[in-house]
Amino acid sequence: MRSRLPKLMNYLVIEGYNSAAVKFAQEANISPQIDLESIQERVEIRNAIHRGDIQSAKERINELNPEILDTNPSLHFSLLRLQLIELIRKCTSDPDGDISAALTFATNELAPRAPSNPAFLKDLERTMALLCFPPASLAPPLVGLMDPALRKEVARKVNEAILEAQGVQKEARIRRLVRLRAWSEQRMRSEKKDIPLMDLGLDLGQAVDEPMGSCQ
Repeated sequence: MRSRLPKLMNYLVIEGYNSAAVKFAQEANISPQIDLESIQERVEIRNAIHRGDIQSAKERINELNPEILDTNPSLHFSLLRLQLIELIRKCTSDPDGDISAALTFATNELAPRAPSNPAFLKDLERTMALLCFPPASLAPPLVGLMDPALRKEVARKVNEAILEAQGVQKEARIRRLVRLRAWSEQRMRSEKKDIPLMDLGLDLGQAVDEPMGSCQ
């Protein structure tokens, strides 16, 4: 049982359960390998992204470690594009909404970065297409840009980047163990072996070909 404690603490830290991590460390008498106060900083950044306050999230990231965005152009562009999407969401929610703020932001913040990467340019063009159609008439590829799931995806990438900058692994060991279990189950089923079904609540798409590395 004692050997499981670090894995539980690791999960609480990476997933951002600040109060639970503090209480668990005290009750289990173990020392976390990270400043627990930094957990709350990550949680506040994540929450800001989840509610669409990207400017606040960027400011908090830079206060925490300005090198995170400076050294990760792809992540920085993802945040800026999400901020543009939020501006478009705001102006298109009103039939008389003013799109000038979105156009200015795209021109000043994203357009200069887009030529450096073909993927950036494609993402910017697709995002700007949101201004060409009413929200109710968006094609499926554009609907996905307005889905709150995109906020969660960007927040996950930001969380991983912060953890990496802090020298902490990006995925909780417990989650990796669950993924390994899912991968093993799927491989056994592909070999027509009879095993009981266990719904792990995870997308197995990444686990089909490899077991996500070591779980030590």
